[in-house]
Amino acid sequence: MRTVPLIVGLGNPGPEYAATRHNFGFLVIDDILAAARERKSMRLETLQAEGDYQLFGLTLGGASCLLAKPMTFMNLSGRAVARICGRHGVGLADVLVVHDELDLPVGRMKLKKGGGANGHRGVESVVEHLGSEDFLRLRLGIGRPEFSSAVTRFVLEPFAAVELDAVRAVCAAAHKGLTLMLRRGQGEATQFINSFRLPSPPAGTATVDTSGTMG
Repeated sequence: MRTVPLIVGLGNPGPEYAATRHNFGFLVIDDILAAARERKSMRLETLQAEGDYQLFGLTLGGASCLLAKPMTFMNLSGRAVARICGRHGVGLADVLVVHDELDLPVGRMKLKKGGGANGHRGVESVVEHLGSEDFLRLRLGIGRPEFSSAVTRFVLEPFAAVELDAVRAVCAAAHKGLTLMLRRGQGEATQFINSFRLPSPPAGTATVDTSGTMG
């Protein structure tokens, strides 16, 4: 028997982290919540606002689901996820974690199930506390810095100004993809999300490199 889906955005709490690359998961959750506050049909309900996590219930794609933002720091995210699952009876098959991904450029995203954490401390923590890698992930590209030694600094920096339009477009597309998943299933959502590309600029407009490489 399937349980209510849980969509978890990963990030760090506090205003100093709000616009950083590592908080891309939070940005997607915030985009959905902003829409839900304007649409009564989404039936937004705040279930927990303080403590280890923020938790919301709402209707997305015609289905009831839970949205969460762990308020622990990134490397303890799994503790909050496990508590939500335990308290609300969410099964592993219904957990979807939204997080930033170094191995995809800004403007790309990928929906996949299982696999390694690729060094992402938040994903590692979720794996540890759930006792399995076998949950869905929505990976949001942030690109890589030129030097691997700069990764820690890079993920905790705000998105560059030239990346912001792409970030907004990805948040909107992720919202649409998650809605599609709940309405029509994982197959159609995967096709939409994995094939997403940023709109081409008008002819004659200078293009911006959003690969995330810093020179």
